[in-house]
Amino acid sequence: MFSPLALFARSSLGQAESKKNGIFVMPGLVRMVVVKKPATKERKGINPFTKEPTVFKAKPARKVVKGRPVKGPKDAVA
Repeated sequence: MFSPLALFARSSLGQAESKKNGIFVMPGLVRMVVVKKPATKERKGINPFTKEPTVFKAKPARKVVKGRPVKGPKDAVA
């Protein structure tokens, strides 16, 4: 669909746009959204497989990129 050079150009443009706005749209394909996830504290829980008590480690705050299809691919699948 796209040549490798075009994909590289769009990815560098997408990286700059997503840093600035938090959203980047590849027309007709996908909408990329940056989601900021907060830090989590260390917590106690139960391992669902072994049923043993365990401690889940703390995770730092992070940014996650999620891709959501735009209308075109959704209609093609449905």
